[in-house]
Amino acid sequence: MTVFSPAARAAFAAGYPEVPHKLAHALGQHPLLELDSLADLAEALPAASIEYNRADLPIGIDGKPDPTGIPIGETIRNIGASGSWAALKNIEQHPAYAALLAGLLEELRPQIEAATGRMMKTQGFVFITSPGGVTPYHFDPEHNILLQIRGSKVMTQFPAGDARYAPDEVHEAYHTGGGRELTWRDELAAGGREFPLAAGEALFVPVMAPHFVRNGPEPSVSLSITWRSEWSFAEADARAFNSVLRRWGLIPRATGRWPARNLAKAYGWRVLRRFHAKG
Repeated sequence: MTVFSPAARAAFAAGYPEVPHKLAHALGQHPLLELDSLADLAEALPAASIEYNRADLPIGIDGKPDPTGIPIGETIRNIGASGSWAALKNIEQHPAYAALLAGLLEELRPQIEAATGRMMKTQGFVFITSPGGVTPYHFDPEHNILLQIRGSKVMTQFPAGDARYAPDEVHEAYHTGGGRELTWRDELAAGGREFPLAAGEALFVPVMAPHFVRNGPEPSVSLSITWRSEWSFAEADARAFNSVLRRWGLIPRATGRWPARNLAKAYGWRVLRRFHAKG
């Protein structure tokens, strides 16, 4: 079965890698993405691959919220009433989900590799959310397509690389071991773009584009298919090198977005990292 139509692949090619855009998908109610299957997966994954907490969170949070105390399997099987948000990370650890991820990315490989080269570090994530749940304001380091499988949600996205929404110092802290949560201020809202998603729709999220998500009135299941590129790794490493320059008392120039390659700073960080690893 083909999940992304020729029209969807053409739309993706036109926007990738920097323009957020919606796509249609035909993944439908896949048996691996039913609640019972996802609960079984969650119970089989290592604890480090599971994150879950209450769903009624504010847009901005300081650090990670506390878990609900409800077992993860019960949380997912009763997501309509458990008042929870759950993320299953690196689902490719399970062979069936690895095959699902690989098949979806293979459909888009020509468009991806024509723009940003070889796909690297492919990963899959599933998000299961109670009605009305909120995923707070944050960013992610991957190229990402979020496929809505069940229910609905609205993602509000902000321009990637714009320091008004994610200051350079926050990027630098993230790429040297900090968290991906961002500080929310209500005045930022005017710069966001809302993308409503229903089942059968998908959304491309550029690397490090700040966003938050509000779930609709029904339980939601979403699948993120993600990958990295040498360009995205180079930007990340250049950001990390800027953090070193800042510690030395300098005010570094911000890294460039695609297609800037950021190679000098990226190589500088890689040399420093290798030196410290040997020490």
